[in-house]
Amino acid sequence: MSAEVNTSLLVPDNSHLDRHGYLFGHPIAHSLSPLFHQTIYDGLGLNWAQLLLESTDMELFLKLMQDPKFYGASVTMPHKLAILQHLDVISPEGKTVGAVNTLYCRQDSATGKRLFLGTNTDVIGVRDAFDFNVKDPDTCFHGRPALVVGGGGAARSAVYALRKWMKATNIYLVNRDRQEVKDVIDHCVSMGYGDGLIDVSTVEQAEQLESVGAIVACVPNFPARTPEEKEARSILQSFLHRSHKGALLEMCYHPSPWTEIAEISKTSGWQVILGTEAMIYQGLEQSKYWTERSIDELPVERVHEVIAAKLNEVHH
Repeated sequence: MSAEVNTSLLVPDNSHLDRHGYLFGHPIAHSLSPLFHQTIYDGLGLNWAQLLLESTDMELFLKLMQDPKFYGASVTMPHKLAILQHLDVISPEGKTVGAVNTLYCRQDSATGKRLFLGTNTDVIGVRDAFDFNVKDPDTCFHGRPALVVGGGGAARSAVYALRKWMKATNIYLVNRDRQEVKDVIDHCVSMGYGDGLIDVSTVEQAEQLESVGAIVACVPNFPARTPEEKEARSILQSFLHRSHKGALLEMCYHPSPWTEIAEISKTSGWQVILGTEAMIYQGLEQSKYWTERSIDELPVERVHEVIAAKLNEVHH
């Protein structure tokens, strides 16, 4: 017996397709991404599919990328950073956030060689989730401080969107882990978008700070149990209870888009935007790269319907 892994078990059959991409990550079984992109390809009459590649094997993925029918991939945890070194070109968003979630192919006009490019559409997902759901951004969040709950890659994407497009003044970071916050701040500073980032670690500190207009929650849905988690939750509530009510984007939508944070925020009078909105807008942005169509050529309404129906089915 050789120690060779049978990769054919991992790799879905693509022989019936004109073109194919992958969702590459682990774990990804619950992802709505393949259904989402299938809805678009069906709407455009394309015999394409995004196939699940649930794997931590980067070598395998690099081999699969060489297939002439490969159009690109959604890259998710744990590969968003690791993929960077394997790309020919990285977009300003990908470089600045330091993570790529979208890989696509183009031909080099001089050499005819196929190039692999990477970008980050998570930032667009955050921006457009607010853009398409908040009626009056000027009174809601423009020119006000913003708040990001969490400390990972999603938090960096949120900071980028708030800073670049959403006219946030200061950005408060609230998280149970101080080191994660420091890492986010250090990264954003090193990439030139770290001005006015404030680690808010106590309720007393929060109470001295100006009210916020936009909040992006980038943490899994769980009850606050440890002292650090309880403090972080109390800080969030201290901002939610202020007289100015803005909009909160809850990035977590699995297993349910209606989280504890969503519930607390709605009860406090805030507009809650579900994470599926960010997922939809970042996915539409991905589709623009893969299909080379503009957003108004994509079946946007249909995508919203299909995702809503799927979530409905999961929760009933």
